[in-house]
Amino acid sequence: MARELYEAVANLPIISPHGHCDPAWFAENAPFPNPAELLIKPDHYVFRMLHSAGVPLADLGLPTSDGTPSEADPRVIWRRFAERYRLFRGTPSRLWLDWVFTEVFGLEHRLTAESADAYYDAIEAALATPDFRPRALFDRFNIEVLATTENPLDPLEHHTAIHKSGWGGRVITAFRPDNLLDPDQPGFRADLARLGEVTGEDALSYKGYLRALENRRAFFREAGATSTDHGHPTAATFDLNPREAESLFAQVAHGAVTPADAEHFRGHMLMQMARMSLDDGMVMQIHPGVTRNHDAATLRRFGRDKGADIPTATEYVQALKPLLNRYGSDPRLTLIVFTLDETAYSRELAPLAGFYPAMKLGPPWWFHDSPEGMRRFREQATETAGFYNTVGFNDDTRAFLSIPARHDVARRMDCGFLARLAVEHRLERDEAYELARGLAYDFAKAAYRL
Repeated sequence: MARELYEAVANLPIISPHGHCDPAWFAENAPFPNPAELLIKPDHYVFRMLHSAGVPLADLGLPTSDGTPSEADPRVIWRRFAERYRLFRGTPSRLWLDWVFTEVFGLEHRLTAESADAYYDAIEAALATPDFRPRALFDRFNIEVLATTENPLDPLEHHTAIHKSGWGGRVITAFRPDNLLDPDQPGFRADLARLGEVTGEDALSYKGYLRALENRRAFFREAGATSTDHGHPTAATFDLNPREAESLFAQVAHGAVTPADAEHFRGHMLMQMARMSLDDGMVMQIHPGVTRNHDAATLRRFGRDKGADIPTATEYVQALKPLLNRYGSDPRLTLIVFTLDETAYSRELAPLAGFYPAMKLGPPWWFHDSPEGMRRFREQATETAGFYNTVGFNDDTRAFLSIPARHDVARRMDCGFLARLAVEHRLERDEAYELARGLAYDFAKAAYRL
C-alpha cells in the first residue's frame, strides 16, 4: 500500500515555500564553482558534524572574521570530508548526499578516502556543463516554485533580475524582519536608521517605524513574496496598548535595553506582524526555540550561523495566547508554527492548531527533518490536529541540490504513515490517495497562497 501511494505522488512538482537558497544563483545562472563550494561550505549540517569530530572549521574553508587564514584549496577540503564520510552514517545528511551523488551526478560507488578524487573530478566536470547550471537543475528537479528568504533592507536585485530574464522558473522571496524586530540582533539600531533611509519614513519614531515596515512588506509583495518568517528565541507575544508600545520602542531604539525589554518588544512586534498580515495577506511563519551561536569562540572567529545552534525547550500555550486571542479566529490570517521541541507537538501545538482556524503546524524542521522526525510528527500531531491543520512539507535548506531528496524522503514517510492507517481500516483507500497528494503538493501550495 505504501509503495502504491508513493508511486502516485513521487513525480509531482516540488513546492518549496520556505528556504535559504541564494537567489543570485538563478539570477546569474553561473556555474557552481567546485564540489566543496557547492556541497560542504554552505551546509551547516555537514560542517557541524565534521567539527564534532575535531575538524577545525578553518580546515573546511569557512572564512574567518578575524583575518586568520582558512583552507583555500577546495580539493583538500573535499578530501577531508570524504575521509570522514562515515560520520554521517544513519543521519539524514547521508540520505540526501547519497541521493545527490547518485541521482544528480551518477556516482554509484561509495564516497571514501580512496574515491575522493574520482568523486571530485566527476562532480567538477559535470558542473562545467550547461546541464548543471542552476536554472537547468531547477527545471530538472521539477520545482514549481522556490522561495528564498531575505531581510527587509535587501534591495532584491537578484529577484528583479530573475523576473526580467525571461526564464520560466518561479523564484520568489520571503520577508524575514528579525534584524528590525529583535533589539538583541547585532546592528539593530543601525538597521533602524537604514530602514528610515530606504523608506523615507522616520523609522526612529514608533509610528514611522510601523509605516516603514509596511512599506517594505509592500516592496516584498511586489517581488512575489507571499510569506513572512520570524526566528525569535521564543514564541512569546504581547498585546500592548499604543502608549505602552510607543514607550517600549523609544527604549529599544534610544536607551539601554534589558532582556525583558527585548522579549516584550519582539513579542509585541509579532502582534504587529499578524495585524499587518490581515491587510496584505502575507502568511506568517514563526520558527522559535533555538539558542543560536552557542559557541562563543566560533561566533567570534567565523560569525553567525556556523552550525553551533542548539534547540531549547519552548512553551507555546501561554506564549501564543495574546496573538491567538486577538487574531486566531480571523480567516484572513494564516499562522504557521514550527518547533524544535518535539515534546510540544501533542501537548501544545496540535491542540492549539486543532482549535484556532488561523493556526497551522509547520513540518518537522531542522534537527528533526529526518525519517524518524517525520514519523514522530505524524504520530504525535495527527490524533488532535488531523492532516488538514498541517501544511505539507518544506525543505528550509541552503543546499539546493538536496531539495528533491528531502521532498522524496517526506513523501515516502507520509505514504508509509497513510498506508498504515489504510490497512488498519482507519482510512478508506481513496482517502489515503487524496491525502498523499495533499501532503506532497496541495497543502503547501494552498497554505502559502502559491
